[in-house]
This record gives sequence, structure tokens and C-alpha cells, in this order.
Amino acid sequence: MPRYGIRLHSLMTPQACVEQAVAAEKAGFDSIWFAENPYQRGVLPAVAACIVATRAITVGIGVFNPFNRHPTLMAMEMGALDELAGGRTVLGIGAGVARQLRKAGFTYDRPLAAMRDAVHIVRGLMRGDAVSHDGRVFSARDIRLEFTPPRPDYPIYMAAMGDRALGLSGEIADGLMISNMCPPGYSLRAVGLMREGAQRAGRPQPANVVQYAPCVAGADRGEARQIARQRLAPMIVSMWKAGEQSPFVRRSMVAESGIAEAGFATLVGALGAGAAPGEVVEDRFLDRYAVAGDGGDCRAAIARYVAAGVSEMVVTFVGPDPVGDMGYFARAVLAGRPAVDGAQAG
Repeated sequence: MPRYGIRLHSLMTPQACVEQAVAAEKAGFDSIWFAENPYQRGVLPAVAACIVATRAITVGIGVFNPFNRHPTLMAMEMGALDELAGGRTVLGIGAGVARQLRKAGFTYDRPLAAMRDAVHIVRGLMRGDAVSHDGRVFSARDIRLEFTPPRPDYPIYMAAMGDRALGLSGEIADGLMISNMCPPGYSLRAVGLMREGAQRAGRPQPANVVQYAPCVAGADRGEARQIARQRLAPMIVSMWKAGEQSPFVRRSMVAESGIAEAGFATLVGALGAGAAPGEVVEDRFLDRYAVAGDGGDCRAAIARYVAAGVSEMVVTFVGPDPVGDMGYFARAVLAGRPAVDGAQAG
């Protein structure tokens, strides 16, 4: 049985994040994950507010990138947040979006080396070590945090998309994070590449695989899936356009989907010409990229990801009533699971 989480993001106000975090814990979700994107809200105020407003639910960062937040700063912030949370935070690190970071003058060179350096530095600092590291991108000179983080074995996950990055996650991380718009076929392949990386490094395969997916859940199946078509359409267009500059992004979306590239091109073209998403976003797109519909649809979508090796399904409630959808999802999917610290699903 997988763990279940919700994804919050930096277009949401801290107040909206707190509302959903409290509802998620009450409903029996296992985790809250915060996505931070350049030039949107920084997520730390919302993270801290949600930690204070909840009691037991895991609070994850998914993700920070080391180019605009140096690994030493990550350790400072996460060590303090883990104190505040009583040891229930998780850090996800990802290389970020090159075109966005370059706008601020960051040199986006050697992203894999940057990830390796970042994980090494953060892990050592969170362990309480004095860290000296001559990295290819980030370095540290006899640095030690001037406080003791709560957990020397602090969990660090890695977000990855390209083949080499997926292998690296198996070599150095405690878990893998898989983005929105990646179908179950991609997730299956990603887990395999992570496993190969762990074998090369002579270490156990990371046990935790977090999958993000947009979600619209409701008893009215037709209505939920129509809303999901509307929400999914701009995500497909955005990812498709991002693939023009980053071929591995398009590959992650297309290659293991069972949908030909021409099918995506046709859909993106139709949407660009003004077609209504409800008329052109077919069921095959919903079934590969979203958790959408009634309880049966949601359970089936999640089962496809679990079969691919996902251990934690993290959904973003993208409908007009996210708290209401969350309650329905809890009743339809989470019912019967052990609740977080006595909270009841519903």
C-alpha cells in the first residue's frame, strides 16, 4: 500500500497552504510536499506555517535547487525547520529549470556535478560534521553548522528526469522524486535506472519513490474528468514547449506513454488554435497524466503508478474545490488505512 501526499506550490498563498495542510492531516494523508519555482513565492513561510498548524504529517520540500540556494543555506534552513517540526521534514533537491535560472544570471553548468556536490555538503552538515569539499560546482571549507540538527540520518531525495540524473539518484539519494506529466511507463523506467545506479555504487536501492500528479476527484465522474481536461491542457502545452529546449523533458513525457509524438503535436496545435480542452483532451491523456474521476478512476490511476514502483503518490488538487476533492479522495481512496496520529479520513 503506498503512502499518500498532497502537493502545494508557490503560486498559493501561505494561508491557502495552511488550509489544505490541516485538511490533509485530518483526512489521513501521510505527507505534504511544497514545490518552489523561480520568481513565484518562496515556500519557507508557508512551510513553517504548515508545520506549526499540523502535528504529525510529513512535510517535504520538493524541490530546492542549489543554484539559487547554496547547499550550506539548505542545511541551515532544513536543520531549523526539522527542529520546528520535531523531525518530520524531508528535503528534495533538483537541478532546476535552466532557462529560468539563467534569467537571473546563474551559470547552469554541470547540473549533475552540482547535484552530487549539493547532496554531499547537505548530508555532511545535517550529520553534524565539519565539511570540507572541493566540488566541481559547489565547495565548502571546514564548515560546520553552529547548532545540532535533530537527525544525523536526515533524508535527502533527488528530483531527476534524464537518464544520467536518474542513475545518480540511485547512487547518492535516499529517494527519487518524479515530476508531474510523467506517465507510469516513464516511472517504471526511472525506477529501473535508479536501481542500476544504486547497484553501481554498491548500495541498497532507495526505498522511496515519490510521484507527482494533478488530481480532480469527485463522485460525479463526468464532471471531475471534464475539469481535469481543462486543468491538464495547459500543463501539456507547457511541458511540450519546454521540450523544445530540453529534449529529455519531452522524452520523459512521450517516450513511455504509449501515445505517439504526433498525437501530442496534434493536441498542442488544436489547443493553440483555440479548441476547447473538454473536446480535444482525450481519455488516454487523462489516464496517463492525471488522477481524475470518481473513486474507481482514482484507484486505477494510482495502481498504475504503484505497479511501476512508486511508493508515495502525491497529488495536486487542481479543481475549484481542493478541500472538497480532498475529502472525497479520502473517503474513496484512503478509507480503511491507518490515519495519521489518530486523524480520521473523511
